[in-house]
Amino acid sequence: MELKFVDFVEGAQSARGVAVVIDVFRAFTTACYCVQAGAKEIIAVGDSERALDYRHQLPNTVLLGERFGKCLPGFDFGNSPSVIEKENLEGKTIIHTTHAGTQGLVNAVEAAQVLTGAFVNARATADYIVSRRPEQVTLVRMGLNANTPSDEDWLYADYLAALLRGESVSDDAVEAELRRSPFAARFFDSAQPWSPEADFDCCLNFNKFNFVLQADRINDDACKLSVLPHME
Repeated sequence: MELKFVDFVEGAQSARGVAVVIDVFRAFTTACYCVQAGAKEIIAVGDSERALDYRHQLPNTVLLGERFGKCLPGFDFGNSPSVIEKENLEGKTIIHTTHAGTQGLVNAVEAAQVLTGAFVNARATADYIVSRRPEQVTLVRMGLNANTPSDEDWLYADYLAALLRGESVSDDAVEAELRRSPFAARFFDSAQPWSPEADFDCCLNFNKFNFVLQADRINDDACKLSVLPHME
């Protein structure tokens, strides 16, 4: 299994084989919590205006969207997993657009399979990939605003790579490093209420979920996220 590390939208566009698009803070953590909250389906969208259009195209939609971390106008929620954890999304179609993560999904057009990357389902994702025995896995680190390397996505890429190689990992060491990271400072800053401290805890709830999220293309700017079962 060849592992390749790439970054941002350009990296997503170059991804081949099984692509894992990584957005720990917070897109793909939030997506997993949407599944837990009972969402019927999740549609990841690149463009925010197109995301808004889905409200008129599909019934029972809930719009989640952020740019620079803040909830977009006209959307029901921002991109907060701790908020979503408290919601009942049974029967709802989630329309999700973010500054980094969903941009990676819709741009991974050359990959044979596209999965999401977050610590909350990292082991399930690794187990699934190992069971598939792909020749190449591309780890797409989306970073902050899809243009700046960020500790959480780089650490996740190393963490997943270690799992894929059968190496040991330390959840506690990763959490301690991220708690000190400037990229996590927003969660502990009362001046940034759109990034509550509870979100940090949600994002670092290692391997909470035993499912994998796969992105299947709908059109040039949207993907449907499907739940794959945990591979024993």
